[in-house]
Amino acid sequence: MNHSSGITAVRGEIERACRDAGRDPLTVTLIAVSKTFGADAIEPVIAAGQRVFGENRVQEAKAKWPPLIAAQDSLELHLVGSLQSNKAKEAVALFDAIHSVDRANLAEALGKEIAKQGRRPLLFAEINSGAEPQKAGVLPEDADAFLAACRDRYGLVIAGLMCIPPQHEAPAPHFALTAKIARHNGLALLSMGMSADFPTAIAFGATHVRIGTAIFGGRTAVG
Repeated sequence: MNHSSGITAVRGEIERACRDAGRDPLTVTLIAVSKTFGADAIEPVIAAGQRVFGENRVQEAKAKWPPLIAAQDSLELHLVGSLQSNKAKEAVALFDAIHSVDRANLAEALGKEIAKQGRRPLLFAEINSGAEPQKAGVLPEDADAFLAACRDRYGLVIAGLMCIPPQHEAPAPHFALTAKIARHNGLALLSMGMSADFPTAIAFGATHVRIGTAIFGGRTAVG
């Protein structure tokens, strides 16, 4: 797949979705999700002007991103996958944003590392909008209390919310619910929408869309 043509097509779709929603395209940040892809796939996308990238795993990102960042220091790296508490130190050191704050012990670990390292990544709380038992995230009815604890107990500045709608359900109600929780808590940012549904997410106020397949093509499974 020509990855630079993929990024151009996605940018065009974002512009169309913003136009349809009466929004400025500059209010939507495109995160190119490069999990499982190496530098040979990522470099053409950087050359096409993309500066914000997403990874799912701390270890994979540590292995491949430092040389890329050294070569192009304006890059932003976002952790869009689940984060183990024992990886909080590495995550705070490496990532400019973490989209998966979803439980008390992780919030506590991040708070300590942010204070220790003096780095302040942008933080999103993950909402399990479909209450799926196998999925990470805070249940919608627990969101207000969790966000208050992040602020008051752990000293975290949560900037927004993230959600991944259930695979076989219409995404719109999940985006609407997540946006409603964000408004209720005075949060400006919404990390919503992936390759299959990002135009809908933009219509519901997404400020960050996480696009992998539409840019990089299909993935092979990794262990």
